[in-house]
Amino acid sequence: MSSFFAYLSRLKLISRWSLMRNTQPENDAEHSLQVAMIAHAIAVLGRDRYGRSVDPEHVLSLAVYHDATEVMTGDLPTPVKYYSDELRGAYRRLEDLSADRLLSLLPGDMRPSFAPYLKQAPGYEKDVVRAADKISAYIKCLEEQRAGNHEFDYAADNIRRALDAVDYPEVKDFMAEFLPAFRMTLDELNHPTV
Repeated sequence: MSSFFAYLSRLKLISRWSLMRNTQPENDAEHSLQVAMIAHAIAVLGRDRYGRSVDPEHVLSLAVYHDATEVMTGDLPTPVKYYSDELRGAYRRLEDLSADRLLSLLPGDMRPSFAPYLKQAPGYEKDVVRAADKISAYIKCLEEQRAGNHEFDYAADNIRRALDAVDYPEVKDFMAEFLPAFRMTLDELNHPTV
């Protein structure tokens, strides 16, 4: 018996933005789905517009599992996680231990196939997932601001600056072409003005 997927099903129990007042709660499972869709789209843009040698479906899979270790660690708030280099390093080590623990829950013959998703190697694909993760966080901020919640103003500004510094044109394209719609109401989405 393997408890790997039973653990992963608990992503829906991991709350995000725990130190901030939310008008709409968000969990890791919801977040992972949104990151996966965004990362896939960015990879498609990278491949089709900019000639990158990338498999968008592989990037999608990386994004699905990008926060999987949080079923062991929880979602540590950003101000805590990145408070100092010492805490950042300790958290990375904790994530590595959590990835090892999750991998140990799989049958031995499946571990090599899942290791790249739980222990993502540096490079373009991880950069795309990281950018998609930031875009998802920025979208959350926009949604909270639209609901009148100013608790997310500072986070929105910081995340936007980080996204503006990303040096991939496909990320900039995604932001220019898709982010404006997140500021629209349902009526505006259904009846856009031309």
